[in-house]
This record gives sequence, structure tokens and C-alpha cells, in this order.
Amino acid sequence: MHDKPGNIVILTGAGISAESGVATFRGPDGLWEGHRVEDVATPEAFARDPRLVQNFYDQRRAALAGVEPNAAHLALARLDREWSGDLLLVTQNVDDLHERAGSRRLLHMHGELRRAFCLSCDERQDSPATLIEGATCAACGASEALRPDIVWFGEMPYHMERIEEALSGADLFVSIGTSGAVYPAAGFVRVAAAHGARTLELNLDPSEGTSFFDEARHGPAGTLVPQWVDSLLG
Repeated sequence: MHDKPGNIVILTGAGISAESGVATFRGPDGLWEGHRVEDVATPEAFARDPRLVQNFYDQRRAALAGVEPNAAHLALARLDREWSGDLLLVTQNVDDLHERAGSRRLLHMHGELRRAFCLSCDERQDSPATLIEGATCAACGASEALRPDIVWFGEMPYHMERIEEALSGADLFVSIGTSGAVYPAAGFVRVAAAHGARTLELNLDPSEGTSFFDEARHGPAGTLVPQWVDSLLG
């Protein structure tokens, strides 16, 4: 990694926010905050028990007030400010810690907790604090039509065309805090490599896709990411 890359694409996952205290998607028991993923993160779950699903995301949204960006988020925001080449930060996370740290060249491929989506008019909008009490759409006025603007299992991630375009032009692809198990994000390393990018994994432990990377460094994101950014900008 000695040659300075011009264009960088960075993917972040649950591991970077876990160090801020955000619950990772699947805990060691296979549950997310005590729920089976199938009960809170699929369109079928929402159709079956919308109140359960809305309450789950209302709680996740409220929990954001108690967490802060960590050193890894802040380092990536510094890179965003100071990097003169193309840079795109793609996050699988639905929290807003990258924004609060100061990142601007950012896409949320799995949606955002603080945003809502209207099932009546398809408008995306800032979410009220709670969706469980029949929130009204700011665009069309429909009541009880808002759902969390979250990409659930079985739904298409956002911004895929823009992401694939960036991957095809990247000189360096970096994956931070991801399991390497959830597609399509888990395939980004191979897409970037196929177009000639160097690839680097920064993760607490080896991911399921570690073998696909040119280089892997393992340890806490709050330590590894600032070190990497310092070396890149130094």
C-alpha cells in the first residue's frame, strides 16, 4: 500500500459501530436485540406484525441518542475532508454515526434509521421519533403509511448502480468491520479486484472473505482505521 491510490472506495459494516455501543445485527446467539431477524427485518414480518416491527425500529432509533462516533468514524471523516481524489464511503449500517463524525461522500446501502418510507406515495423523508403511533406522511398526508426506510432481507439494496460504478474505477477498496457474509456487499472485494484495485481488510477478526483481499489487518477499528488514515495522508 505504498503507492498513493487516486480513487478509494470504503465499505463499513456493523463492526465499526459496535465500538460505539451500537448492537451488531446478529449477536452470538443469532438474535438481534433479542429478536429473530426473520421477525423484524423482512417485508413478511412487517405485513404479519407491523406493530412489533415498528416498535423494534423505534427503539433502535431512540438508542442512537446514547451513542457517539468513535475514533474510526472520525478518521474516515478526516479522510473525506482531506483526500483530493475520488472517495466513496459505502456503509451497511443504518445508524448516523458517519454523518455525525463529518463524512459527506457517503451512501447508505441498507437505508437509515432516521428516515421513513411512505407505502402510499413512495416518498422518503425524515422519520418522526416514533412510527408506531400511526405517523402521517409529510408528502401525501396518508396516515399509518410510513415504514422504516430500511432495506430488509429480500429487498434490493440502495444505490447499487452508483456503487458498482465507483468499484469499477477504484484504485483501492477497503472493507472495515464487515462479516463478509452478507451479499451483495460481500462481493464488492471481487468486483473491485477484477477492475484492478488493490484491496485491504480492516476487521476485528478475519472475515468470511479475508482470503479475497490483498492485505488484511486485524484488531479494533478504533485503532486500525486512524493508523491507516494517518499513513495514507502522511
